[in-house]
Amino acid sequence: MLQIATSDFVLGGVAAMGAVVITNPLEVIKTRIQLQGELAARGSYVKPYKGVLQAFVTVVRNEGILSLEKGLSPALCFQFIINSFRLSIYTHAVEKRWVHDKNGNISYGRGLVWGAIGGVVGSYCSSPFFMIKTQLQSQAAKEIAVGYQHPHTSMRNAFNRIYQENGIFGLWRGSMASVWRATVASSVQIATFGKAKALLSENNLVTQPTCLSFCSGLAAGSCVSVAITPLDVITTRLYNQGVDAQGRGLFYKGWMDCFLKILKSEGIYGMYKGFWAIYLRSAPYSTLVLLFFDELVALREKIRLTIIWDLKKTNQ
Repeated sequence: MLQIATSDFVLGGVAAMGAVVITNPLEVIKTRIQLQGELAARGSYVKPYKGVLQAFVTVVRNEGILSLEKGLSPALCFQFIINSFRLSIYTHAVEKRWVHDKNGNISYGRGLVWGAIGGVVGSYCSSPFFMIKTQLQSQAAKEIAVGYQHPHTSMRNAFNRIYQENGIFGLWRGSMASVWRATVASSVQIATFGKAKALLSENNLVTQPTCLSFCSGLAAGSCVSVAITPLDVITTRLYNQGVDAQGRGLFYKGWMDCFLKILKSEGIYGMYKGFWAIYLRSAPYSTLVLLFFDELVALREKIRLTIIWDLKKTNQ
């Protein structure tokens, strides 16, 4: 049982790393859109990024195509850690039937709880990587720069710089916003995936395993994008803001202060900046992560059963 739980931990991380390589360019675009016009009223600032497609063209034209993979190293580390925790915790809860109701069906509410627990643990542990990812992705050519521009040259340089200037606590600055974001994202994504998978399977709407995982992941990603955009904007702003000599944020004191300032200065529109980039990323990302995870678990079970069968034949 311990070996299976450990392998679920690793498989969850590997599945996420596979997905993030494909979706990281959308993460770069999303970060830029969320930072433009920071604390400025709508229509009062120049918008270098006017939409997802135009933003892609603008970034490539000014910085080159490789700039779309900025922050990939911390993004891979972040996704491995957070998804190792949340997918392995949820899978363990399913195996223990902690997410099932008295009739043996998967409960959406219980799935939300266990998804949230995994998200909280994973997001807090991976928070430094999320912060560095955001700061590296926001770095842009002067003509299209938005938000605070950090002078990091690499993930390692960023870790060293932040630790030297603000100590170990500086690496976890803004972590509570990330926890709230991940709590909502993980609970909605995992619970929706489990429920959608059960409904599609029980009603014989989709029976082929890979297609079932794909459709369930697509439903999960769509729900996640609607739920987390305001929290994602807050997290991006907190992580990317500059700090003073005492390590205090130049714009925001915390996630609630950030929320109120954005709402006051930018309105509800500001809370949903980058929505389409998040949607275009979340749907395929959730689909790929959960599809990869399901396929890797199936492959593990196939290998395990093959080994058991071979051992039985050898002992006969």
